[in-house]
Amino acid sequence: MLIKKIILNNIRSYEFQELEFPIGSTLLAGDIGSGKTSVLLAIEFALFGLQPGQKGAALLRNGKEEGSVILELEIGEKQIVLERTLKRKKSVNQDYCTITIDGEKREITITDLKNLVLELLNYPREFSKKQNILYKFTVYTPQEEMKQIILQDPETRINTLRHVFGIDKYKRILENTDILTTKLREERKLKEGMILNLEQDKMNLMEKEEELETKRHNLISVEKELFLKQEARKKTQEEQQDIIKKIDEKNRFQQEIEKTGIVIANKTDLKLNNKKTAEELKLQIKELEKLKFDESTIKKIENEIAVLKIEEQKLNDKNLDISSRINSLILKNKENENVKFKISKIEICPTCLQDVDPLYKTNVINQMDSNITENIKQVNQLTVEKKDISSKIDKILFDLNEKQKQLQELKITKIRLQELIDKQSKLNEIEKINVSLEKDIELLEQHLKLLQQSLFELKKFDRLFEEKQKQLENAMNEERLAEIKVAELKKEITFFSGQIEELAEKIRKTEEIKEQLNYLSELEDWLSKKFTSLIFFIEKKVMIKLKSNFSELFAEWFLMLVSEDFNVNLDDNFTPIIEQQDYELDYSCLSGGERTAVALAYRLALNQVINSILSKIKTRDLVILDEPTDGFSDTQLDKMRDVLQELNVKQLIIVSHEQKIEGFVENVIRFKKEAGISHLEEITSEKIEN
Repeated sequence: MLIKKIILNNIRSYEFQELEFPIGSTLLAGDIGSGKTSVLLAIEFALFGLQPGQKGAALLRNGKEEGSVILELEIGEKQIVLERTLKRKKSVNQDYCTITIDGEKREITITDLKNLVLELLNYPREFSKKQNILYKFTVYTPQEEMKQIILQDPETRINTLRHVFGIDKYKRILENTDILTTKLREERKLKEGMILNLEQDKMNLMEKEEELETKRHNLISVEKELFLKQEARKKTQEEQQDIIKKIDEKNRFQQEIEKTGIVIANKTDLKLNNKKTAEELKLQIKELEKLKFDESTIKKIENEIAVLKIEEQKLNDKNLDISSRINSLILKNKENENVKFKISKIEICPTCLQDVDPLYKTNVINQMDSNITENIKQVNQLTVEKKDISSKIDKILFDLNEKQKQLQELKITKIRLQELIDKQSKLNEIEKINVSLEKDIELLEQHLKLLQQSLFELKKFDRLFEEKQKQLENAMNEERLAEIKVAELKKEITFFSGQIEELAEKIRKTEEIKEQLNYLSELEDWLSKKFTSLIFFIEKKVMIKLKSNFSELFAEWFLMLVSEDFNVNLDDNFTPIIEQQDYELDYSCLSGGERTAVALAYRLALNQVINSILSKIKTRDLVILDEPTDGFSDTQLDKMRDVLQELNVKQLIIVSHEQKIEGFVENVIRFKKEAGISHLEEITSEKIEN
């Protein structure tokens, strides 16, 4: 994890401040109370929110209703932006939070955001409810908190470190094992009570099985009796079915008699209707035979009609020609009249532009009059001729109409004569049908007599059916009583079988409980004698390994900060042991700088151990030190250069008011507080001198 930028809005002594964090070592410098530590608290708040017991009023600026922190991070290859807000109501609480991952922003709950941040940092799931303790000991631990850990009593310290290392799970395993063992004992006692009646249940099962066998033997006898009753009933039913067949046969004869009577009546009616129709046909045939018809007369009249139509067409054509000539002559007279009028009005020739001679005009007009007169004469002659032609056409049309009437009458006569043949044929067919009907009626009457004889013989079966029905009802009653006996006995057998099955199932489950009891006893014994010892052994081995690594790193960091006259290590409770010239020194007897050195060395060693055993966490590239040189002498301050170089992390953030530290880092961010408001004063960057 690398921190890129933070934006503070109404957080502690800040009104608004945007701050970017470069890669490498950075010092947050400024006087005491200038707002340096507030930046670190804001980073922790943005990552994890308010901690249990932490009040929002400690972060929200006094007198402000709302505040927020926006933190930009790089975790692995992902670009993360976290935003959390505070709002003052009756108290100051978290109000709103979002996360943006590679440009995709979403609003989620406070708890979900914390869990997601832990997931992104790859922190173990069990640290989700541990008040950011892993973050504090791997990234940022205020110096005073580390001193308090060192001064704590050994049991409290070891429990705290168990918590940090994540090996308090062994203690939980032992506690859970003790709880499980107690539960197993309780379960074993309960199951012992559940198998007390096992042998008695087995004896009861044997008795019920013997009684069930007796009932099954009785069932065989009752079922045999039922079988005989059923056979007697079936025999009676078969005899009744034979009688029913005879009755059905009688009913069929009855139906056949009715059908035959209907058929005879229908055929008789049909014969009478046919006779009536035949008489009518004979009368019609006599009338048609009086008609006379000659086929040649039709052809002669058709030829005459054709000749008349041709003459009519010729006269129509001639009439059309005369009408055309008359129209042409009338048109010419109109043109001549028009020319006469124009010439009478003309004074100057439009062609030669000379005066027109009156004599010339008179000659032209006379010529036009002569033409008009001649044309009128021709029109009169043509009109007379047209009237003559129209008279001839009317005569032809009259003759044509008469001929067509004669032809139509002849064709009707021809059609009626054709009907004569059809009627004669139909008459012959009706006479044949009537002969056939008479034969059918005679045969049907004979068949009817035979059916009536058979019906009389079958009527006796009606009485036999009633007698057999009474016998069948008696047989069915006896069979029903036998069925009731069988059903009752089967019900008793089913009931007993159910009891036996329930008892057998109870015994089976009790046997299973007995097996479970044996398993619980073995499991309880294994947990008490073997598993608990194994967990103690594993925990001890892990703690020895951790203590060895921790002690070695603690000594290495401590000796970098103080003179080599000291010999330091950790005891079994991870308590720092400081010796000088073979004498053990009490922590309280050390100078302020030496106590700070112990706390810082303890802090850096703890950081390396945790990053080693939790190698997948993604906070390994970041270390934050808050006032790590409190009480250091000038010599110790000079040694801080080597300590910072040995840390070898991508991003180191130090909070200190020591001016000398500025020469040990690549970047310096200076803060200043004026009128109760903190703000960024300046940022300087330079290479560290070796």
